[in-house]
Amino acid sequence: MPVSEETKRTEARRDLPPAAQRALKEAEERRRQAAARQPAPREIGGRDGPDPARYGDWEVKGIASDF
Repeated sequence: MPVSEETKRTEARRDLPPAAQRALKEAEERRRQAAARQPAPREIGGRDGPDPARYGDWEVKGIASDF
């Protein structure tokens, strides 16, 4: 009888130290929470072009400033 991938992962985790097992559980929970987040609402009346915050600086009247 073939063994599923999930069973293999569970068995492999048993060999890990408790701290590593806890870290894997925390990472799994963060991934689950990130997947459950709703996307940000669409901005109305914002600046044209790409979001300046995405690139780490803002430009107003030709002057760029970093935060």
